[in-house]
Amino acid sequence: MDIIQQGVIILGAQGLFKPTIRLHLEEPYLDGKDGDWWMRIGDENIGFWPASLFTSLRESASRVEWGGEVVNLKSDGHHTTTDMGSGYFPQHGYRKASYIANIQTVDGSNTLRTPESLQTYSPENSCYDIVLGMNDNSGRWFYYGGPGRNPNCP
Repeated sequence: MDIIQQGVIILGAQGLFKPTIRLHLEEPYLDGKDGDWWMRIGDENIGFWPASLFTSLRESASRVEWGGEVVNLKSDGHHTTTDMGSGYFPQHGYRKASYIANIQTVDGSNTLRTPESLQTYSPENSCYDIVLGMNDNSGRWFYYGGPGRNPNCP
């Protein structure tokens, strides 16, 4: 359809987690004729956010973020044991770590674009991490996640 953005929302035993490991795209993009923001995975539209929900995002965005978040209340002074993604660090790669592949956006002329200038953010690399890459099969991609509290993440 109009905008393609592969992303993830992680549901766990504690409920909905928002992005903490983030992948930033620093370029504007447009959603097309109706002003709705669509999410698509592969060739399937899985949902959209209607234009009526937004005021400043009716025509473009200056940043897109993909990733996951775990709420860390540091109970008893320790990091949470909640997994992010599959619970494996991204360095474990395919079949173990969670990933998002073929990341694309749609520009103002309704053309698919692969993001070029990406930045990663992971404040607790010993608890959760992110690895970014690109290849011919999967386009722009990243692996992310981790186990939370572990011997290196007290």
